[in-house]
Amino acid sequence: MRRKTYVRDVYNYFGYRQISGDDSSLDRYIPEADVIRPGLELTGHFEYSPGRIVVLGTKELRYIEAHMSAELQKKAFDFLTRDEIPMILISKDQVCPQILLDIAREKNFPIFTSYAHTNSLIVELLNYLEDLFADVESIHGVLMQVYGRGVLITGESGIGKSEIALELVKKGHILVADDRVDVFRAHNRIFGEAPELLKNMLELRGVDVINVVDMFGVMAATDRSSIECIVELKRWTQDNDFDRLGLNNSETETLFGIELPKMVIPVREGRSIAAIIEATVTNIILRQKGINSSEAFDRKVIALIRKNEEEK
Repeated sequence: MRRKTYVRDVYNYFGYRQISGDDSSLDRYIPEADVIRPGLELTGHFEYSPGRIVVLGTKELRYIEAHMSAELQKKAFDFLTRDEIPMILISKDQVCPQILLDIAREKNFPIFTSYAHTNSLIVELLNYLEDLFADVESIHGVLMQVYGRGVLITGESGIGKSEIALELVKKGHILVADDRVDVFRAHNRIFGEAPELLKNMLELRGVDVINVVDMFGVMAATDRSSIECIVELKRWTQDNDFDRLGLNNSETETLFGIELPKMVIPVREGRSIAAIIEATVTNIILRQKGINSSEAFDRKVIALIRKNEEEK
């Protein structure tokens, strides 16, 4: 699934200064997560020019002023404001060529200016568009920020994921999404967020749907988080073979081509799963720093066995 992106999304996010086009012009569709700096188009070659956001920097504007006649400007600008082009963006708050401005206003075509330099402008815009155009996969689960790390909590329906999320929020951790998590890849990392309808909401079976921001304050929820690890909850039974010490718990799960560490936690009466998740995240942070408590304990046990054997 891929989200549709419109000029309005870019305008609302960056707050560019609009110099052409009314509010309805912001509803133009952006078909690609890319931009174009017109070169051939300004010289009159129109054979191939994809429908992307057009960025005019200092070089383009100097070329227009120094080398393009009024007739050539009219042809080029009429082409660059066609229906396939979403918008034109001018860097460094430079003055828009008057002929371009006249054509754009006649067509109700959106033109914006930004204070940013051209390269910075393009990098920021491409990063933003990459997020918006990322393929999205909906996963049944809960996404929390625990000690600043994104934790995706999964498990069968009714196992208590939302109740655990509530307990974590009460401990000061942050809710990102409950019940459904929209997961996507951007900048070689995995991110998750809640669908618009479910933002800040937490469903407690048999109780109600609560808004955690209203109940616990604005710091109790956030719109988006990277995902650093996955915690899968499984009902404890005598038949399940769980690794008690975690020495062999090196399971991973792949999302959008990126492997994430995965911990399986058995759920049974009397266990504080929220506290266990806190300990799990802390343990992952320690392992990333080269500290592995399970292996250290294993070494101590082996050393003790050897010592006892020597004494015998």
